[in-house]
Amino acid sequence: MPATQRYSNFSIALHWLIAILIIIAFVLGNIMVDMRISPTKLQYYSYHKWLGVTVLGFVALRLISRLLSKAPPYPANMGKVQTHIANGTHILLYVLMFAVPLSGYFYTLAAGYPVVYLGLFELPVLIGPNPEIKGSLKELHEILNNIMLVLVLLHVAAALKHHFYDKDGLLHRMRPGP
Repeated sequence: MPATQRYSNFSIALHWLIAILIIIAFVLGNIMVDMRISPTKLQYYSYHKWLGVTVLGFVALRLISRLLSKAPPYPANMGKVQTHIANGTHILLYVLMFAVPLSGYFYTLAAGYPVVYLGLFELPVLIGPNPEIKGSLKELHEILNNIMLVLVLLHVAAALKHHFYDKDGLLHRMRPGP
């Protein structure tokens, strides 16, 4: 396996923290929508919203970090097409990591509910209750989540392909540890 430059420890930590939070939010979102109305369901909605806001903040930090520091180069064996696909996928993932929580936030506001982060403070109400767009925002949130799921699965599959088939050290760029 060729030697590979790595992302900074800060970037690696943010990458994995964001990934774990997104997975938890996705699973929780799928569980809560199928539940009957109950105090537990309402609590799960709060947790889901808190996760979304937290992801949004960490993704903003990650993007700033990414813009301030250059990414390690791709392995030499990656052709132009693979490199363009990888770059495009990363850009789409960033767009979705902003769009998914924002669509959920606007859906919540359109439904007439505030978002009270960690039960401590209310986020700004940027739109008032709006039953006309509530359904569209809910659908948008679900569609964006599903698109992100597909892209994340492709991202993971590509990383595993590089690790097990190409054996080019690409996975090492973002692997935790030394």
